[in-house]
Amino acid sequence: MSLDTATVRRVASLARIRVEEDELPRLQSELNGILGWIEQLQAVNTDGVEPMAGGGTQALRMRADEVTDGGIQDKVLANAPDRAGAFFAVPKVVE
Repeated sequence: MSLDTATVRRVASLARIRVEEDELPRLQSELNGILGWIEQLQAVNTDGVEPMAGGGTQALRMRADEVTDGGIQDKVLANAPDRAGAFFAVPKVVE
């Protein structure tokens, strides 16, 4: 598949990217190069190859839906600029 300058101009418009007229040929060749790589990847025989992640037939194990406090209060508050006991301390705001 090869893109012409009108298609490149339309893609840039859809992506809300301003492309100057003198940049169109360079962008056209880059997009055509990317599409060439995609065509090469589509030509690879992947019969019998299991997917590495996602899209497989395996389902994730479901965990019990339990309400907890997380048990990591110290980790959460470790980077707090100011603490008041087990809570974040914030400046008082009065309007």
